[in-house]
Amino acid sequence: MLIAMTDNTMIETALTAPPLPPDKAPPRNVRFVLRVTILLLMIVLIIPVGVVAIGSGLGLIALPYQMFELAGRAPLLFPVHMVSSALVLLLAPAVVLARRHPELHRPLGRLLGAFVVIGGLTAIPVAIMSHSPLTSRLGFFVQSLVWLYLLAAALVAIRQREIARHARLMVAMLAVTTGAVWFRVITGTAIALNLPFEPAYAFAAWAGWMLPLAIVMGNSGVTSILLER
Repeated sequence: MLIAMTDNTMIETALTAPPLPPDKAPPRNVRFVLRVTILLLMIVLIIPVGVVAIGSGLGLIALPYQMFELAGRAPLLFPVHMVSSALVLLLAPAVVLARRHPELHRPLGRLLGAFVVIGGLTAIPVAIMSHSPLTSRLGFFVQSLVWLYLLAAALVAIRQREIARHARLMVAMLAVTTGAVWFRVITGTAIALNLPFEPAYAFAAWAGWMLPLAIVMGNSGVTSILLER
């Protein structure tokens, strides 16, 4: 819990910093390349991972052995976690794209938030029940706490009419969400390269969500690219 509280303090400090002034924003060609890259990542990674996770949670797609074993120990919690977290991945692009249309953005954002709450709360007992090494379980546990914290902070910000801060917190929350994608990329790469699996698994459990979050926290230009008109 102390780790999570420290992370929350660092996140709050980084995300309440003022946005970049126009003369410090990335050049137009850099913004274009980054936006195309983000679009390609959504098409190639995020959407497929979300669809497969929903299929796995509903029992339509076979789970890897480790997940199959965990699903047997948590026959309700694990599928609910898989499906709700996958729906966050799939809904996120629509929520971002609808940000200039409150009549769409608000209901989609509330639906997204509900799935984050369900996915985050079910992730905590799932992480505890897992037979993964302690380092890996701690990574998933802290990820769920940070995920829920960022959502709560974003809701507080919008209720206080702090729209820019709300947007930055939500982008940070979505960065943590993509940990599900990068976790699979890292572990899949480790298997393909025949690297030791357990260290790679533990590394992915932390780096999969911390690296995207660090990029968003440390570079206001990335957030501005996602939120610009």
